[in-house]
Amino acid sequence: MFTNSLWALLPPVIAIVLALITKEVYSSLMIGIIAGGLLYANFNPVTAMNHIFVDGMIGQLSDPWNVGILIFLVVLGSVVMLMNRAGGSAAFGRWASEHVKTRVGAQLATMALGLLIFIDDYFNCLTVGSVMQPVTDKHRVSREKLAYLIDATAAPVCIIAPISSWAAAVTGFVDGANGLTLFIRAIPYNLYAFLTFAMIIMLTVGQFDYGPMKKAEEMLKKPEIPDPSMRHPSVTGSEDQPHPPVSGRGKVIHLILPIVSLIVCCIIGMIYTGGFFSGESFVDAFANADASVGLVYGSTVALLITIVFYLITRVLSFEECMNAVPEGFKSMVPAILILTLAWTLKGMTDSLGAADYVASLVESVAENGMVMSFLPAFVFVIGAFLAFATGTSWGTFGLLIPIVVSAFHSDINNELMIISISACMAGAVCGDHCSPISDTTIMASAGAQCKHISHVSTQLPYAMTAAAVSFVGYIISGFIRNWIITLPLGIAIMVVVMLVLKRLYSNK
Repeated sequence: MFTNSLWALLPPVIAIVLALITKEVYSSLMIGIIAGGLLYANFNPVTAMNHIFVDGMIGQLSDPWNVGILIFLVVLGSVVMLMNRAGGSAAFGRWASEHVKTRVGAQLATMALGLLIFIDDYFNCLTVGSVMQPVTDKHRVSREKLAYLIDATAAPVCIIAPISSWAAAVTGFVDGANGLTLFIRAIPYNLYAFLTFAMIIMLTVGQFDYGPMKKAEEMLKKPEIPDPSMRHPSVTGSEDQPHPPVSGRGKVIHLILPIVSLIVCCIIGMIYTGGFFSGESFVDAFANADASVGLVYGSTVALLITIVFYLITRVLSFEECMNAVPEGFKSMVPAILILTLAWTLKGMTDSLGAADYVASLVESVAENGMVMSFLPAFVFVIGAFLAFATGTSWGTFGLLIPIVVSAFHSDINNELMIISISACMAGAVCGDHCSPISDTTIMASAGAQCKHISHVSTQLPYAMTAAAVSFVGYIISGFIRNWIITLPLGIAIMVVVMLVLKRLYSNK
């Protein structure tokens, strides 16, 4: 009765609306999960409970991909805690304070670092957050703004980088054609990613904000709040724990070497899982990589390298290193809990057939030749809505891309198909940004040490602005079908929109 219909989207809608209203994400997710279980079981409480815990929560936590991501989170949390205890983060903060003189510089540096780490969005979120947090705190950039800068560069840069876990995922969803070739051709049509970058630069250089973000930024101007971290004291849940003193022997190298080790080891781990050391080319190895396993390999080796390096340089003792490992685990508990609940909610939505319902909508439009020029804009909206409701961008383009390819009979020379594939990926990232149950959004909150629902509510107006301009851009692209015209035109429209918003909010 409730499957393969609009009812299938009700559980995530309930969770999202409640989270935005109550500002409390755990109970909101649980209520959404319970609603999904009851709908699936036709309101039989016993069957619903079995579905929620056995098929849902336990099923999601038994998934190898999800378990790999949780292990990666724990190990990365330990590495970050080690860097903090060794004084590497503090030393970098002191170094950056001498070279990054302004709030604008701190925000642009955060964006630049986010663009450089294009291998994986999870890795990007947590690494950029741990590195840039001391710098943005010093220049009184709110944690909400830091979380936005992290989130707005992590997934968008990954979705336009040919060598990334996202490119590998996309190529795996394309049958009957060279997936990597289609991905590369779709890059200049990914309007949401490029318009988001343009938006960040305009907001930062123009030194203005709007919506809830404006309030968050203005809050730091109050004299009773001398530090951004004072507005988010309970993010990690570790404020009641004893805080051992940070080593006074820490230097910048004690942050740089662990970060470089993470990047190098994670790249090696990913191409290893793709068969690079068994004769596959570098590109093919990335296309076939298992990002979850590769990140676990890479982060674990980097953790060992970090511990050995700290012991050799005597910045921390062995006992201090071992004490930092479980503390790093504790710092990731809120993110792990939200991820677990979000995955369970996704399981409820999947069991109700939400994906099949949305797929039928897309297919019905693709079969209508009269509106084919509007297909990219339609696919963008459907992709954004599905990712928003399910909290997964990979699942979204994993569902929609094969439909788009089949609608054009795998005709790789059809430019409209390329535009529609790009619109699908852009919509997935857009919905992912807007959704409080998205894993990437959760990672950005964790990386910035910002309350999750605060990040969601402040980012939403920004993501919606970029989405609106992208929607207009895809309508234009459907008719012009030339990125040399549509991409600069989209950026020009975004610049105009930003100038109008600045003028409106500067007068308030």
